[in-house]
Amino acid sequence: MIKEKTDLAKKLSGGQWLEGKYKSGNLEKPLITIITTTLNSSRTLSETLESIFSQEYNNLELIVIDGGSSDDTIKIIKNNEDKIDYWLSEKDNGIYDGFNKGLDLAKGDYIGFVNSDDLLRKNALSILLEYHRKYPKIDFIFGSVEKHWGILYGYKPWKINFSWGFYSSHSCGFFIKKKSAKKIGNYDTKFRHHADWDYFYRMIKIHKLQGIGTKKNEIFGKFRRGGFSSKIKFIESILESIDIRKKNGQNIFLIFVISTFRFVKNLNRIENIFNDYLLIIKKCFSN
Repeated sequence: MIKEKTDLAKKLSGGQWLEGKYKSGNLEKPLITIITTTLNSSRTLSETLESIFSQEYNNLELIVIDGGSSDDTIKIIKNNEDKIDYWLSEKDNGIYDGFNKGLDLAKGDYIGFVNSDDLLRKNALSILLEYHRKYPKIDFIFGSVEKHWGILYGYKPWKINFSWGFYSSHSCGFFIKKKSAKKIGNYDTKFRHHADWDYFYRMIKIHKLQGIGTKKNEIFGKFRRGGFSSKIKFIESILESIDIRKKNGQNIFLIFVISTFRFVKNLNRIENIFNDYLLIIKKCFSN
C-alpha cells in the first residue's frame, strides 16, 4: 500500500487515496467505481460531479482522469478533492485512453463511466443495486438514459450483428462487474471515435457475457448534447465501424451491406456522396 501511494503521488494527482483512505464493498453492499474523463471541461464538470456526489447509494468510488486541461478543470477537481477518491492529470491518447487508465485503477465491484458533460440521476446507483440483487449472475447492466429527443432504453444483443443501436448509452448507462471487465480487456485506442462499440462487440460476441437493460422509466442519467460523440463526422463514424466489424471477424459482404444501408439512410448527413461512398467500398474490401 505504501508503494502504491508513492507511485500515485509522482504524477499530477490527488484525492483520498493519497491520504491512505480506501473503500471496500461486499456482496450486499458492493463498491461501485465511477470513472469520469475530462479535458477542458470547466463549463460542465461541476454539475457532473455534483450529480455523482448526490447519489442515494453512497458506497461509491470516484476516479477522475484528466487529459491535461488548460482551463479551470483542475481547479474544479481540486476544490472537490475531499470527495474524489483519486484524480490524475496528464496528456493522454484520447477519451478511451482515459477509460483504460480508470479501469486499471478501479477497485469497485462494479465499474461505470460518467463523462464530464453528462449527469447521473440521484437514484441511478440505487437502481443498479436493485438489479445486482435481483440478477446476481449477470455481468453488466445498461440503464435507461435521457437524451434531448427522448429516452434510450433496453438491451437487444441480437441487433449487434447489423446495428449499433442495441443498447442505451455508454456514459451514464453502462455498468459492468470488475471481474467481467477483466475478461474483455481494455478499450482499443486505435479506434478514436467508437472504441466502445469494439468493446461491446468483444463483450457480447467474443466473450459472450450476459447483461440486462433496465425498464424505460428506470433512468440512470442524462446524456447531454455537445459531448464527445456529437462532434464526430458521420463518414468517419461509418469508416471506423467497418474497421471494428472487420477486426472482430464479421463477413465482409455483410459489413458492406450494413454500411451501404447506413450510408443511404443518412444521405442528408453526407458531405460528398460519390467520394464518401468510394471510401466505404475501399474500406470494406481492402486488406
